[in-house]
Amino acid sequence: QVQLVESGGGLVQAGGSLRLSCAASGRAFSSVTMGWFRQAPGKEREFVARIARSGSTYYADSAKGRFTISRDNAENTVYLQMSSLNPEDTAVYYCATPVLPGTWGGRYYWGQGTQVTVSS
Repeated sequence: QVQLVESGGGLVQAGGSLRLSCAASGRAFSSVTMGWFRQAPGKEREFVARIARSGSTYYADSAKGRFTISRDNAENTVYLQMSSLNPEDTAVYYCATPVLPGTWGGRYYWGQGTQVTVSS
């Protein structure tokens, strides 16, 4: 059974930084794409970033230049380093991996989420 456990969220002032972590278990971590999504209050869940098994990355426009996704296959962990945070980044951040390895855009396994709050 695939399990994803996020950590690292919290309260930070505008302009600050946070690093989120997602520990994965239950599948061959190094062979799958991992990603981050977020959901702000009253809004739909949106894509933030993903990293393929090759290490190639893709970001939402809102994350480009400020967020960096990385992975440590030895630790089965994916990270999201966030900098220059602003109040619009306030959301619950979710780690995700596709149910079908090698795909993206279908069904995902989700973590429980970690709250990020950016104060102005």
